[in-house]
Amino acid sequence: MNTIPIRHKWEPYLWLLPSLLLMSIFVVFPIGIVFKLSVSDISRAGVVGAWNNFGNFRAAFRNFRAAFRDPAFGTVMLNTAIWVVSVVGLSTLLGFITAMALNAKFLGRKVARSIVVFPWATSLVIQASVWNYIIKGEYGNLNNVLLNLGVIKNAVNWRASYQIEFAWECGIGIFVTIPFVAFTVLAGLQSIDDAYYEAATVDGAGFWRKLWNVTVPLVKPSLTVCTVLNIIYVFNSFPIIYTITKGAPANKTDTMVTLLYMRAFYDNQKGSATAMSVIGFAILCVCAGAYMVVTMRKEEQ
Repeated sequence: MNTIPIRHKWEPYLWLLPSLLLMSIFVVFPIGIVFKLSVSDISRAGVVGAWNNFGNFRAAFRNFRAAFRDPAFGTVMLNTAIWVVSVVGLSTLLGFITAMALNAKFLGRKVARSIVVFPWATSLVIQASVWNYIIKGEYGNLNNVLLNLGVIKNAVNWRASYQIEFAWECGIGIFVTIPFVAFTVLAGLQSIDDAYYEAATVDGAGFWRKLWNVTVPLVKPSLTVCTVLNIIYVFNSFPIIYTITKGAPANKTDTMVTLLYMRAFYDNQKGSATAMSVIGFAILCVCAGAYMVVTMRKEEQ
């Protein structure tokens, strides 16, 4: 009987070690610090004190109760829901379509893939700053291009109201998220054996039947992982909204994350804001866990 060499037992862990170290330094350690701050007294100067017997959480819940009476709170929660649902939903749909297109064989496919990945590879702050300049009123690039093409005769105010500004922010969020979805789904598409499509063709299946009966079921694991990560990333997304509007006017374009930032660094309520971020973390874990459980049960059926 052949035995596995001893080095093979620890070799996988050696290859995983760099990733585990990076996750520990940049993910696990910061989360631990946030949990520590959430149960500690923090001065206005940012000095961390002793354990405060969950005083920050009590303050956070008091703020939540007071916030329910604040008209801005309902707006912020509605904005957060619209932001997450629209960005995750539309980027998933458009990303799937993009992945299907990039998976097809055509001249210049490698160039097309490089172009598609560019918005995702660029910093969100840079992306938001560029788009902020594009949609500026009279001197923005969008107006200049449309005026030069003769599409419009006068400059258009693309930011006439906070609703339009928030719609632009959602659109930018979708634009920068599509590449992530596309390449996650593309990895799943490339793992599908061509024999499945050949068998479906023999059975007389057309494009749509192949899509619903072959492609979607086989790529569903990639879509599940992609959607869960997307919900987390989009919920915690900060640069786009802060760069373009900073939540103005009067929290009308704020989401929960930008509101927490303002509370921590503008209102100097770091303890309460940290406790609220832990509550948000728990909500995300519950939502992501529920989504994965429901999806897995559907796959088992």
